[in-house]
Amino acid sequence: MRVLVVEDETDVANFLRRGLTEEAYAVDVVGDGEAALEAAAVHSYDVILLDLNIPGVDGVEVCRRIRESGSSVPILILTARGSVDDKITGLDAGADDYLAKPFQFGELLARLRALLRRGTAAVLPATMRIGEMEIDTGSHRVVIAGHPLTLTTKEYSVLEYLARNAGRIVTREEIAEHVWGHDFDPFSNLIEVYINRLRRHMEKVTTARYIQTVRGSGYMFEAPAASS
Repeated sequence: MRVLVVEDETDVANFLRRGLTEEAYAVDVVGDGEAALEAAAVHSYDVILLDLNIPGVDGVEVCRRIRESGSSVPILILTARGSVDDKITGLDAGADDYLAKPFQFGELLARLRALLRRGTAAVLPATMRIGEMEIDTGSHRVVIAGHPLTLTTKEYSVLEYLARNAGRIVTREEIAEHVWGHDFDPFSNLIEVYINRLRRHMEKVTTARYIQTVRGSGYMFEAPAASS
């Protein structure tokens, strides 16, 4: 999942980048309102973490303009301005949730997961079940027919993105954008490498093929057809 962090305090921004990256998010960080609006207009984000006290265009106005553009991307406001009036102002501008500083990182993660579930066309459960596979989006635990898979952070991130889009073709560009962010080298073969790694992990516990290659288009993730 790809996150835009809008935060001008360097220590806080670095803390969020490190923590979210360790939790399998692709993270972009900007430090002012104009950069936030530009990033939101150019890239497709799964959620935006937005500080209100940022240079230039403030967070409330950034939120308002994003909504006026027609975007429904989930927005979580992070700010030291924790009064009821501040919360009402942010929510009325179009934010989906509000978390006052200082906050526990675990609570931030829980709110992010909730926003990501609500931000999809169909509400996603905390545990996704596709065929004999179960994916716990909170613990990042993946089990197939009772057998756990041991995945790296990036392997899990690729798998979760494919699973969240099960039943449709997902292009390499979409995977790169939502899993790696703008740092991805379009000429690399990293996506193919990670897809092959995931297939090898699955082959250790099942003969079913969950990830299909659609030549010239991308990949399709779906539950294998039941054997007759």
